[in-house]
Amino acid sequence: MAIRIVSLVARLGLAAVWLISGGLKFLDPMQTKIAVRAYQLLPESLVGPVATALPLVEIVLGLLILVGLAVRVSAAVSVVILTVLIAVIISVWARGLSIDCGCFGGGGVADVGAWDYLKEILRDLGFMALAVWLLVFPRSPLALGPGSRAAFSVDTQPSVAR
Repeated sequence: MAIRIVSLVARLGLAAVWLISGGLKFLDPMQTKIAVRAYQLLPESLVGPVATALPLVEIVLGLLILVGLAVRVSAAVSVVILTVLIAVIISVWARGLSIDCGCFGGGGVADVGAWDYLKEILRDLGFMALAVWLLVFPRSPLALGPGSRAAFSVDTQPSVAR
């Protein structure tokens, strides 16, 4: 029962991360484009499509995880996306760029240092831990998906010592 409660908390936490992150980016598409461009990793022709798609993917992931549909698949996609985000933060840090990651809105050139990048990486590793938990233990209460659903229940059978 405790594992299912932890899975519920992980599900709600990861859903909140994706919904807030995607929602903030979706509400300010120009700033999201500035943030994507600041990484200096994509050709200009891909900056717009990535800046448009990323918030939508995050919102869809957040909604799926929130309602408990395709939790294991959504968690796997979350791990992949978070791995890419961590890699691009490491890339920016290694190249000596000074940008705000834009992970929760904003983004672009900023006065940041090594500690800022390390905090972002550690934060994303924490989010990844939630996703990995859901990969292993996708079942939780209040989930709608048949492979994700688990009821709140208490074992009513007394344990008998022999």
